[in-house]
Amino acid sequence: MSSPGVDGDPKPPCLPRNGLVKLPGQPNGLGAASITKGTPAAKNRPCQPPPPPTLPPPSLASPLPRAALAGGLCPPPGLPLGGPASAPVPGPPVERPPLATDEKILNGLFWYFSACEKCVLAQVCKAWRRVLYQPKFWAGLTPVLHAKELYNVLPSGEKEFVNLQGFAARGFEGFCLVGVSDLDICEFIDNYALSKKGVKAMSLKRSTITDAGLEVMLEQMQGVVRLELSGCNDFTEAGLWSSLSARITSLSVSDCINVADDAIAAISQLLPNLAELSLQAYHVTDTALAYFTARQGHSTHTLRLLSCWEITNHGVVNVVHSLPNLTALSLSGCSKVTDDGVELVAENLRKLRSLDLSWCPRITDMALEYVACDLHRLEELVLDRCVRITDTGLSYLSTMSSLRSLYLRWCCQVQDFGLKHLLAMRSLRLLSLAGCPLLTTTGLSGLVQLQELEELELTNCPGATPELFKYFSQHLPRCLVIE
Repeated sequence: MSSPGVDGDPKPPCLPRNGLVKLPGQPNGLGAASITKGTPAAKNRPCQPPPPPTLPPPSLASPLPRAALAGGLCPPPGLPLGGPASAPVPGPPVERPPLATDEKILNGLFWYFSACEKCVLAQVCKAWRRVLYQPKFWAGLTPVLHAKELYNVLPSGEKEFVNLQGFAARGFEGFCLVGVSDLDICEFIDNYALSKKGVKAMSLKRSTITDAGLEVMLEQMQGVVRLELSGCNDFTEAGLWSSLSARITSLSVSDCINVADDAIAAISQLLPNLAELSLQAYHVTDTALAYFTARQGHSTHTLRLLSCWEITNHGVVNVVHSLPNLTALSLSGCSKVTDDGVELVAENLRKLRSLDLSWCPRITDMALEYVACDLHRLEELVLDRCVRITDTGLSYLSTMSSLRSLYLRWCCQVQDFGLKHLLAMRSLRLLSLAGCPLLTTTGLSGLVQLQELEELELTNCPGATPELFKYFSQHLPRCLVIE
């Protein structure tokens, strides 16, 4: 406890001394821990008042102000007691929120956590949830909701739709609904406040949505511009004709058994602003690709034809003539496309930056020569499971100065000699050699010359030994090597 000053006034907190500030004493008589460096004894020493000043006899002393007497300090030499230059008495310390709830600190800290970790952290306390539920922490993420998660079972046995206010607070622009029916979608629209205008993207997977449900969803949710339908086998091509809206700019349809050529006709006529189309349909033929018109030619920049087994080089002709502005094209799994089809692509789609020819077993080294000669802007090339590609094809690719990502997974004829051609490709940032059985440890070790490489995939590669990974960690320290 501090001793009383003159006239019974309490002694103020300790004043600055030698550049350090001591906080007021705690009830147990010990001072607060110092945040400056010093010996433990100095940090825990009780705050002791300075010795009282020696005053001259009353007859010789000038009247002293009460503040000076209460402080127990003498002014510096040369300054009159009680004058305007007296040392100021500091006010009470400014109270700050604890670090654990300081929103400024939390706003910076929470950027270091993954989406799953943020979901857990939001349950710690209200302060953390208030900070974490800002839309900036969830941008680019899409929540996935299964049908059984959309309802709570009441004690009476009835079902009640879940509260989605937490999703609205975080500003999600898209949702993925799995295993839902027409009724579930209607309930979602009625119970989610932002469903009418705030939702920009909808994905329905393995759902039993019908033509009527698809029409209601796109009519009620006027903000949807990106639509994905995967494994939905209950809607038909007639449902696409009745529900597709011109505002849609991105459409993905996969594993929907009722989608065939007429669906492509609906897409081409009803979606003039379509920028991206991804289609996995086993029954689509070359005829369907002739439905694309000049309207899509100006707007469509990405086309993915996945496992469209009936597509041949004739279909490729229709694509390159109707969609000349493509920057990304995938013919993955189009097993009837040959080198001639690739030549058509290389000669007519000069703006391509990404080309996927994976699972095209008829592609040979000649196709890679066409690619290397004409596609000077190409940045990504996928050749997974192109089993006829050899070292000769890689020698053609070595001349491509713009190529940044090259995928050669399970190209079973690529050998060490082919890797030597790749060493000249200084622009490469990603290289995948997973499953290439003929590559040896010696051949792979030469990849250390690609000092700008950021990712190297060697999964299921027999030549990738523990000693090789250690060698890469020493000589490619900035590269992520996937074992």
